[in-house]
Amino acid sequence: MSGHSKWSSIKHKKGAADVKRGKIFTKLIKEVTIAARMGGGDPDANPRLRTAIAAAKAENMPKDNVTRAIKKGTGELEGVDYEEITYEGYGPGGAAVIVQSLTDNKNRAVADIRYLFSKANGNLGANGCVAWMFDKKGIFIVDKESIDEDSLMEVAIDAGAEDVKDEGDTFEVLTEPEDFEPVREALEKAEIKFHDAEVTLIPQNPVSLKGKEAEGMFKFMIALDDCDDVQNFYTNADIPEEIMNDLA
Repeated sequence: MSGHSKWSSIKHKKGAADVKRGKIFTKLIKEVTIAARMGGGDPDANPRLRTAIAAAKAENMPKDNVTRAIKKGTGELEGVDYEEITYEGYGPGGAAVIVQSLTDNKNRAVADIRYLFSKANGNLGANGCVAWMFDKKGIFIVDKESIDEDSLMEVAIDAGAEDVKDEGDTFEVLTEPEDFEPVREALEKAEIKFHDAEVTLIPQNPVSLKGKEAEGMFKFMIALDDCDDVQNFYTNADIPEEIMNDLA
């Protein structure tokens, strides 16, 4: 199982608690708002907004919340002005980490993120210090219960997908960023159920961590996920699944 799939599985398990605290909804609302602000309020003409709305629906966010977030993004309603900032650095074991922040207070965000790196015995670096270690890809996670591999490959590859990987309980469909929407449309047309559909950063060469370094890295990942100003983060750390399950 890839690092991305393992983390997605853990996030799903801890998601119930996050929903109760409102953390998932807060991050989804931020993403819908910024997507609408940058590309307009029509999801048919705004792929980022369409992806954000789909993610909100997957978490059962009320439709009214989504509508208000869109209107705040387009200026129809008064809303918070969020700023997107990317930070790069190193975590436990020298693992590369990219943090995408969506915040209404840049000074607070950088202070909190720097503190989390320091607490994990890592450090922030200059822009570009680790970005070269990742490739930008579209990814869809498909449950094996919904389709067999041959049928999935036929639909996905014909639509422009780059690869279909067997990841244990799920399949990963990978695409180039520009092929993400055509593949999404093909999967939806074929009524293939998927989740965690996003354009993300995939590490070129995962770094295997063990023992205390693996535990420290996973605790760092949870801390980043719980930080209000952190929208997404990416790492090339590969952590044993048993450690992730034990600490989640």
